[in-house]
Amino acid sequence: MQWQTLNVLADAPLSPGDLDGVLNPFWGSDTRRRESELAALVGRGLIIMVHDRISLSELGHAKNTEAQRLVEDSRLDISMGIGMDEYAMALSVLERMTLNAERLAR
Repeated sequence: MQWQTLNVLADAPLSPGDLDGVLNPFWGSDTRRRESELAALVGRGLIIMVHDRISLSELGHAKNTEAQRLVEDSRLDISMGIGMDEYAMALSVLERMTLNAERLAR
């Protein structure tokens, strides 16, 4: 969850309500976990409040950049030997499965 929060905030600072809305699919209704995750990020100096918006600190930007690099390296390692057509098909199937799961959850 912390990585997802950093990733979302890398695009732009958000109000607490907007951040909550974007991350709700990941956090669900567990408000204690949500508060704990945000408190941990604040405690580590990765996020800060600026003008009523939650923003990445300089350290937060650096850690997010590092995490993005690690994710991309892992993605390249995992997809080694898989053609672009195969990769696109796999993503398409996973996307349809996700949409089906969301539809069934309603």
